[in-house]
Amino acid sequence: MRALSGLRADLFRDAFAYRPLQAMRTEGSLTRRLPARIRSYAGWTPHVAVGVLAFFATVLAYAVDGGGGLEYAITGFVPAAAILMTLLRPIGAWWISIASTPFTGALGGQWDGWPWTPSAFLAHLTVMTVVTLRTRPRTAAWMWAATALYGVFAEVFLGNGYYGTDTPQMLFFSALALLAASLVHIRREAQREVSVQRTVTAIERDKRTLLEERTTIARELHDVVAHHMSVVAIQAEAAPYRVENPPPELEQAFVTIRENAVAALTELRRVLGVVRAEDYEAPDAPQPTLADLDRLIANVGETGLDVEKVITGAVRELPQGVELSAYRIVQEALSNTLRHAPGATARVEVGYVLGGLGLRIVNGPATGLVKPSPGAGHGITGMRERVTMLNGEMTAEETEDGGYEVTVFLPVASASEPTGGKE
Repeated sequence: MRALSGLRADLFRDAFAYRPLQAMRTEGSLTRRLPARIRSYAGWTPHVAVGVLAFFATVLAYAVDGGGGLEYAITGFVPAAAILMTLLRPIGAWWISIASTPFTGALGGQWDGWPWTPSAFLAHLTVMTVVTLRTRPRTAAWMWAATALYGVFAEVFLGNGYYGTDTPQMLFFSALALLAASLVHIRREAQREVSVQRTVTAIERDKRTLLEERTTIARELHDVVAHHMSVVAIQAEAAPYRVENPPPELEQAFVTIRENAVAALTELRRVLGVVRAEDYEAPDAPQPTLADLDRLIANVGETGLDVEKVITGAVRELPQGVELSAYRIVQEALSNTLRHAPGATARVEVGYVLGGLGLRIVNGPATGLVKPSPGAGHGITGMRERVTMLNGEMTAEETEDGGYEVTVFLPVASASEPTGGKE
């Protein structure tokens, strides 16, 4: 029952459904080498190949039968039409080919071949091969079995008066052609599945990297905010003792400030604690700032990277979160230079402007003396996350000389500007 169900699904269900053959993809190793104008037409190569085989079928019928009349129309144009039909209705083309075989065989001479005349032989072999490439190997097995049954039936019941039979040749050559077509189809499907799996894996890897980077940012911000909240709590507790005979309302205000600061700090540690791994240990050293850039440049200089630092504008103290993010962006950009452009030189520009902080990290092309280290591009993702968190802007692109440039602007509100809206 399962076998019959497969037969109905492959050869009977929607046999004449309209399934046009789409243009071939031109991203292959061979087609990519073609000029752009020719490459646009290379996708129609399968259609041209089918048309050429249909033309050969008509020429073969003309060469065997001499052409002219109804006989040539049937023995030449019907097989050719079956071949062309594979471009639009592949299963229906096979039915047309197998159904027209008795008529083409009856109209052919006794020396032309039975039950397949030369043109019908070429057409049926072509049709089965194209259908296999367009469907699946199971369909090829059903077509070959049906062709074998028809060949035996034609030889036993319809072969009187014909010299010999070409059924063995049909079965042998069709088996080879269908086997090759099935292998091509299986390989193509495997490549498609691998491509899909790679795409899914890349998407999942990007998502995981994004979450890891956000976790890292959350850990660093937790340390920064916790420090400031602790300072607020300590200052609120000590403030009443610095004022002689403070009024009760002032004392109560400072108590409220301290209680809220401690409560906020507790909630911050509770919520942010979920992003810390069980084996995570907070760093003992303070978080780096832009003042530590010289040490960073000296470290990468020991690895062979020549870095030039340029500072413009009036240097001033920025919020700790901005300082930390700016340092991490420069650090990641220089790390990318070490990995992807070994031997190149880099330039770090830090600009203190009125509305914020500007960063520009640019490196030249690799010298070619050392092979670049492959990377997944996660550093750029981390930099964008930090810039987005601070409502900044970032561009990362290749330069004209083959290097790479990262440009970032981090807005910083001035002391006179409000830091929040009304609630």
